[in-house]
Amino acid sequence: MSRALMPNLLTPQDLEPNWEWRERLPAWGHMSVDFERRIDHDRLRRYRLARTRQALQASQAGTLLLFDVNNIRYVSATKIGEWERDKMCRFCLLTGDDSPYVWDFGSAAQHHKRHSDWLEPDHCLAGVVGMRGTIPPEFGLMQKYAKQIAGLIRDAGMADMPVGVDYAETAMFHALQEEGLNVVDGQQIMLSAREIKNWDEIQLLTQAAAMVDGVYHMIYEELKPGIRENDIVAMSNKMLYEMGSDDVEAINAISGERCNPHPHNFTDRLIRPGDQAFFDILQSYQGYRTCYYRTFNVGRATPSQNDAYVKAREWIDASIAMIKPGVSTDKVAEVWPTAESLGFPNEDAAFGLQFGHGLGLALHERPIISRAVSMDHPMEIQTGMVFALETYCPATDGYSAARIEEEVVVTETGCEVISLFPAEDLPIANRY
Repeated sequence: MSRALMPNLLTPQDLEPNWEWRERLPAWGHMSVDFERRIDHDRLRRYRLARTRQALQASQAGTLLLFDVNNIRYVSATKIGEWERDKMCRFCLLTGDDSPYVWDFGSAAQHHKRHSDWLEPDHCLAGVVGMRGTIPPEFGLMQKYAKQIAGLIRDAGMADMPVGVDYAETAMFHALQEEGLNVVDGQQIMLSAREIKNWDEIQLLTQAAAMVDGVYHMIYEELKPGIRENDIVAMSNKMLYEMGSDDVEAINAISGERCNPHPHNFTDRLIRPGDQAFFDILQSYQGYRTCYYRTFNVGRATPSQNDAYVKAREWIDASIAMIKPGVSTDKVAEVWPTAESLGFPNEDAAFGLQFGHGLGLALHERPIISRAVSMDHPMEIQTGMVFALETYCPATDGYSAARIEEEVVVTETGCEVISLFPAEDLPIANRY
């Protein structure tokens, strides 16, 4: 049995993030090799479980019941494909100092027993509850598994403590309460655990960003009249999966008159000469995600398009300069323009345009940086956090806009940018 997740073998050293700050964060190839020390997956698994236990001990809860696939992966290092993401078909239980229990979809439980030797075999169970309500509650599966979960919690001596649940179907909440369990918010416990990344997580995030660097070079070469937004999306998906992505979550491709207001999608619009166009690539490598915008002009740029880009660049540079340990998120948000100055009625209407968010196994992790939330509820930036910072500036022509995003790792002295496709000045693709 591997020592990776066995709770009685976890040590204080497993909580060490093992940062190795260098001149530049490494972006390795995808292979495991004997001549370079790359990702240590056993260390990664131990660190994530130790962080979860630490967050659980600091909370009022004694147990975590998890349905969020990102949380399940963080705690148990199990994953069965991106189709699981919206099915609510898997769950995981962490009770006290016991090893994680994982209920998985049919034969996946047998696969874990055979191939995931960091888990206890008798903790790999087949099970399913509601699958977003397609299995009606009256079939009794909710009650069946709520009873089993409650029994395991009692056996662990945690029956008198609340159970932290990240999210679940409404009927599952009712079934747990009928078993006498006091359900509290477990998502905040898990997000607290996931805030600080260790060296292996940071390397995986850097590798994911390096993949997007390459995709943006392809977009720069392909962006010309006659290409459609969806053509760029198709080529980007193909390239990312060929490079080793395990999920292309979404690609925004927005051009011309669709740039303002920002629609957060893509269509079959044809790219035209003089278009301003921006893209967001959201994908993951070994679960670790990217959120990475770049703006281009096609052939040429007008003064108003260039001015919009310069402003977006100034705002993002100002926020990057603020990212360092000990700074609170409200101080970062303060350097961004107000919603009203950009023509929006309030910060809710402009939410996500001048924006920062933690990045990890999920696209949006803590802390969130926004004028809508950070001014009244600031959080402290800490070493080992990883952020995506994004700005948006509409052009004075009324329809163009610039959008830039940089991913940064918080080091002991400041931060390092890991999204490296050139964006200091407005890139002109296929210049006329």
